[in-house]
Amino acid sequence: MKIDLHIHSKNGSDGRWDLKDIFAEAKKREIGLISITDHDSIAAQEEAKSLAASYSIGYITGVELNVTYSHPDYKGGKAASLDFLGYGIDITNAPLVRKLDELRAYRQVRAEKILANINEELRKQGLPEFSDADLDEIQSGVDGAFGRPHIAAYMIEKGIVSDKQEAFDKYLVRCNVEKMPLSLAEASDLVRAAGGHLILAHPNDPNGTSLVAFTQSIETQQTIIAGGMLEYIDGIECWHSRHDRATMESYLRFAREHALMTTGGSDCHQSPPILGSVDVPDFVARQFGF
Repeated sequence: MKIDLHIHSKNGSDGRWDLKDIFAEAKKREIGLISITDHDSIAAQEEAKSLAASYSIGYITGVELNVTYSHPDYKGGKAASLDFLGYGIDITNAPLVRKLDELRAYRQVRAEKILANINEELRKQGLPEFSDADLDEIQSGVDGAFGRPHIAAYMIEKGIVSDKQEAFDKYLVRCNVEKMPLSLAEASDLVRAAGGHLILAHPNDPNGTSLVAFTQSIETQQTIIAGGMLEYIDGIECWHSRHDRATMESYLRFAREHALMTTGGSDCHQSPPILGSVDVPDFVARQFGF
């Protein structure tokens, strides 16, 4: 059975496809078990469950939470962002819904502050600044959680940059405003109280929010997990589109040594559409009763 437990949608966060397109493609690719894991959002979950049932695809409710994490021995004690996946959550759980609403509202405030910072850079370069109308236009294309990728897409559309990488390199990194902090303990409490399991996402992703921010050594990454995360997490995402075989095998061994769940997925944002491309073994499904 093909399994993909890490997919983003346009409806909930920064995916490029609508849920209807995602599930139609999943059926075409014969994916048997799926989870939509939008950033800090469960807005797409009800429709995703319905579509999964209509296509006879197994479904696990999901969300991806961004956590602010620090370690006294790395980065001078400064915090870094890490992603954690919540699976099997009750999407009507009031504390979870309330916190996600707060995170979503702050994303709007954050985006406005980022645009103000970008305007300072544009002024220095003698380029036209973003107006309130530009903000409205960016928002009109946001179905899910408002974030920097939406601003990057608009900058490409306006010809300010040629691609997303240039948008981040020239503007979005320099002009960034920190997200609302969410601690690992709080994320764990939210997910577990909602009946779910908290999974450390893509721990060795070289291009994403991962433990690479602290160290490139997988052994040292696992020391960090063992020393400060085990009481809060239920598993690790071993299979990921940017994990090589050595990473996968090392994290699988580590998870088994510590009696942790193991999950996997493509982390597909549909650019390109790589859903179902990661070879996740069947026993992952059995952990969730499939």
